[in-house]
Amino acid sequence: MNFVKACRVTFVIMLLFGAQETFSGPLLDSIIERSVLGEDEPSSGTVSLPKGVRLLRDIPYGNDAKQIMDVYAPLNATHAPVVFMVHGGAWRTGDKSMRTVVENKVARWTPKGIIFISVNYRLLPKADPLQQTEDVAHALAFAQAKAASWGGDPSRFILMGHSAGAHIVDLLASAPSKAFVLGAQPWLGTVSLDSAAMDVVQIMESKHYRLYDKAFGSNAAFWRSTSPFHVLEAGAAPILAVCSTKRPDKPCLQANGFAKKAASLGIRVNVLEQKMTHKQINAELGMPGGYTESVETFMMTLDDSLAKALTK
Repeated sequence: MNFVKACRVTFVIMLLFGAQETFSGPLLDSIIERSVLGEDEPSSGTVSLPKGVRLLRDIPYGNDAKQIMDVYAPLNATHAPVVFMVHGGAWRTGDKSMRTVVENKVARWTPKGIIFISVNYRLLPKADPLQQTEDVAHALAFAQAKAASWGGDPSRFILMGHSAGAHIVDLLASAPSKAFVLGAQPWLGTVSLDSAAMDVVQIMESKHYRLYDKAFGSNAAFWRSTSPFHVLEAGAAPILAVCSTKRPDKPCLQANGFAKKAASLGIRVNVLEQKMTHKQINAELGMPGGYTESVETFMMTLDDSLAKALTK
């Protein structure tokens, strides 16, 4: 076992006994992200495309080098539904072309006539989570405006995100007016894959990992403005909150608390608890099995034609 792996094992054991606040430094931050949250080092590459699917790579939606997206579109798509995916990475790393973000989802859904879009956004320290959410809202508005040219339907988008990306789509889903102001149209619903922060205020006021300090700082007003739980407003489209029961920071508690508040506002939030790691919840979506079928069952409730596509 090398030094980094040994540190990882030791650190995770101590986390389980509540000792994480005694640790600091970039190496241990990396250990948190990769061992506790299950984030891989960013790895991009060419994903094998299903037959009859084209890839439009690095389409810009803004002036920054990070403001780009990839579009995986069936060649015969017409008024197709669109899955709009936002990668994770602790708000400071990650990429739209990571295999865990793209591979199984594209393989599963594009042959069914569904367009899959994977988007990049500015990262810490260049942009904070609120600015990142604005990036994604701009990207959504751009993609909806261009959807018809790719064979898509701008009114049949599903937002999806993992980890920090799940936090971003949760923030947009909770307060869709923030996206509408930036030019986005209403979307069908949102799939949140093991959000890193449903209730930012609760996280920051409790014992927490250092990566949250880097993302959210010390301003309580900023915590509230970036907390899906606190900005949740009536009229939000349905949300599926997938959460890992294997993470020591217990994200399902936050997901269920969010769902309870949503219900009081007349918003449908379904919680899907999974005995999977944080990484598996992202990487294994699209693989045959009960987990993918459960996510698709939610998606099918959003649109009749999408339901037909998913049952092909």
